Amino acid sequence: MKPISGKEFANLVERFGWTLLRVNGSHHICGKPGSIVRLSIPVHKNQMLKAGLQQHLMKAANIKEEDLI
Repeated sequence: MKPISGKEFANLVERFGWTLLRVNGSHHICGKPGSIVRLSIPVHKNQMLKAGLQQHLMKAANIKEEDLI
């Protein structure tokens, strides 16, 4: 899996219809209309997401590995 930063992942989920609801410290909370799922994406400058967290967020957002640019 290609590592991606939190900032890049936040931009990626916005392209899939997720919207930024609020920012709580360094975490961007995103939601999607009609869904109860909330994504908490850590945005720490350009630091890469850890592999397990990235997989969890991708599964929750229904994003496949092929969608990573």
